Amino acid sequence: MKALVLAERFDAAGKLCAGARSLADEVVLVVIGEGQIPRGVADKVVHIALPQGAVYDDAADTVNAIFDAQAPELVLVEPTRHLKVIAGKLAAHAKTSVITDVLELDGEGATNMYFGGVAHRRLKALRTAIYTINPETFAELPASGTDAIEEAAWVAPQTPLELVAVAPIEKSGVDLFKADVIVAAGRGFAEESDLDLARGLCDKLGAGLGCSRPLTEGLNWLPTEVYIGVSGLMLTPKVYVAVGISGQMQHMVGCNRAGTIVAINKDKNAPILKQCDLGLVGDIKEVLPALIDVL
Repeated sequence: MKALVLAERFDAAGKLCAGARSLADEVVLVVIGEGQIPRGVADKVVHIALPQGAVYDDAADTVNAIFDAQAPELVLVEPTRHLKVIAGKLAAHAKTSVITDVLELDGEGATNMYFGGVAHRRLKALRTAIYTINPETFAELPASGTDAIEEAAWVAPQTPLELVAVAPIEKSGVDLFKADVIVAAGRGFAEESDLDLARGLCDKLGAGLGCSRPLTEGLNWLPTEVYIGVSGLMLTPKVYVAVGISGQMQHMVGCNRAGTIVAINKDKNAPILKQCDLGLVGDIKEVLPALIDVL
């Protein structure tokens, strides 16, 4: 069996290739754009250089051509915004479907989230299997391969995107995919300035700061890159500290695979207090300064 891997981040590429290696005899990694090319993780790395003015999503037709040439039975995709678009176009090209939000994967099929995480279901592809899956699922597996690199011929898209402007995104600090500890802030923070309490706790714990959806798309207090939930980040840290988060299912599917979940909420009936390992009922303006002082 041959597997094709689509990854945007360097670390994710190695982990997805390790997962592909456990399922297939041959692994081909596709890398799009500039940046460091992973070595020793696949039997072949196919690099797609973006022409001047082209954007990442324009590589979809080139990915389709690589798919045709390699004829894989399995495709693993890192669930980034860009690659979700490319995976959808690839599925249409291959006349198959993308099985999204996969939690577990083996030779018999995949288990994924259903109805926004309310339930799980077991699926098996009838044609070429295309899965979006968190690279951390394979974090414990070793990657292996040669250093063979091949440059792909660019296939110009029929309907390219027009690049109108470029603006740098201010990074929030710790890469949440790599963080062992994450502090997540929710609507329990009444004012933006209160987030300094969460940042203070992060400093003491060596943690990354994340949040629930309203703090990014409603209030714009934090960048969208740190939003955790069913349509945001799916994370597996060792410790997840949810501060002022009620615990609705849409958020919890983004963190429920953490090793330990700690919840701080002033509402003793908040759903998250029934889903956490350790719960503390109290006002964040009292609890967080006390925790920071003790730490």
